Amino acid sequence: MIKSALEKFIEGHRRLFILTGAGCSTNSGIPDYRDVNGNWKRTQPVRFQAFMADELTRRRYWARSMIGWRYFGQAVPNDAHRALAQLEASGRSQMLLTQNVDRLHQAAGSRVVIDLHGRLDLVRCTTCSASQRRADFQDSLMNLNAAWVDHDAAVLPDGDAELDHKDFSGFAVPHCASCGGLMKPDVVFFGESVPRTQVTLAMEALERADAMLIVGSSLMVYSGFRFAQAAARLGIPIAAVNLGRTRADDLLTLKVQDRCEAALGFLL
Repeated sequence: MIKSALEKFIEGHRRLFILTGAGCSTNSGIPDYRDVNGNWKRTQPVRFQAFMADELTRRRYWARSMIGWRYFGQAVPNDAHRALAQLEASGRSQMLLTQNVDRLHQAAGSRVVIDLHGRLDLVRCTTCSASQRRADFQDSLMNLNAAWVDHDAAVLPDGDAELDHKDFSGFAVPHCASCGGLMKPDVVFFGESVPRTQVTLAMEALERADAMLIVGSSLMVYSGFRFAQAAARLGIPIAAVNLGRTRADDLLTLKVQDRCEAALGFLL
């Protein structure tokens, strides 16, 4: 069998630094944010400043999230996640850094993972930092908002749902059981900074790697793009699997325009 360029790239590097994005999870039923040109497909997600400052924004966010979680919380890994877990199991993955908040890499068996943008399966108090399982918070939301439970809507990225033209003023949002503070998903919102410790750990892993593999990310968000820039500065070759343009196209050694699960199928 003739090996693909991607297969040769992976076989030729024993210490891969892997960065994944939304394209890795689309086959699990979680929509992505951007089109093939890297442009937004829909309205941008809520920004951190608006969430913290405006009660109606929080009500709107949690109403949409209550509907969206029914689908997001049931997502399971696809062959792209399983292929990358197999790469780690074979001892060839230095680190998997994901921009996704779905924890599907961990569900597929990957262990050396940094959730760059956090994890949606936890909710955290913005005052005292007490955490709660998102599934338990979902129960509280549904108990307080029985009239909303039967609503249905189109699924959007990261547990959101399309619920425009609704009156959110009566939607009730639980407060922290410990201190009464505001509860927020344990994820990095747009306008919020990625924790410095996460970036430092990932950069240290990148410096030990001999190649970088980007899977399903356009890298339009700087929090991910910075790692491609750093790899280029270090002289580390970069391969990308992505349907469409990436912000790092001029830095790539190899680019494969295919679905993630199809391009990585040889690993299974």
